[in-house]
Amino acid sequence: MLEDNHEDIIAKAMRGQNIGKSMLAEKSGVRKEKIEAILDGEILEEIINEIAPILNLDTEKLLASAKKEWTPDLIELKSVKKFESMFGSMSVNAYVVFDRSTKKAWVFDTGTECDSLLSFIEEENLKVDSILLTHTHRDHVYCLDRLRESLGNPLIYVHRSELIQHAKPIDEFFEHSIGEISLQALHTHGHSVGGITYVIRGLSRPVSVVGDALFAGSMGGGLISYKNALQTNREKIMVLPDDTIICPGHGPMSTVAEEKKYNPFFPEF
Repeated sequence: MLEDNHEDIIAKAMRGQNIGKSMLAEKSGVRKEKIEAILDGEILEEIINEIAPILNLDTEKLLASAKKEWTPDLIELKSVKKFESMFGSMSVNAYVVFDRSTKKAWVFDTGTECDSLLSFIEEENLKVDSILLTHTHRDHVYCLDRLRESLGNPLIYVHRSELIQHAKPIDEFFEHSIGEISLQALHTHGHSVGGITYVIRGLSRPVSVVGDALFAGSMGGGLISYKNALQTNREKIMVLPDDTIICPGHGPMSTVAEEKKYNPFFPEF
């Protein structure tokens, strides 16, 4: 199930560009009541056709989202394990990425419940090298103290602009490796001030753990800066190889190729 429906995408674009319902109605020539209906989840193709270009959204991709014509292909990678937990009415993701030869592992974010993650680490006899945070919004660090203590106090990495207790500050282009796997940190800010995407190489396919910078068919939204969120996604994630697996903070995993084809926030592809 995708994290965002078409009404979520439209609402994020409106908020990000400071376009209210009245302004959008005036710019598009569409009655405000119709825009309100769209934002309530109705699928009105003629209205979507009118408002998408004004919001710099791809019309065909937005229509595909509204009609629920696409979900990402199921992705299974032996050295990448996703864990979902609930935060209110939404689910949040944490990931374990590990080197099969050395059994060393990284944990990315924590979610709100880590029992299944800890059980997996024990069953696979993994040794967690470090916990790497994409950002410090509460749903992504909820279990951090318990994880840290249960795993024997591994290093915790976070961007220096969101530094928290027990964590080590890092900057863009920070690099780290375990066995044959290496990663590089990219500063994909906009949704959060210190948002990080971790680009991982050395597996059978390239992987990027993106936090809330990008979702399958959507993005986290520019809580700090919508402009920066779009820009860093374009310049640092969408330029990765097409077969790169996208591991988002919410919703299903995707690929760069699928995001180019189906994500309405990127009409240029």
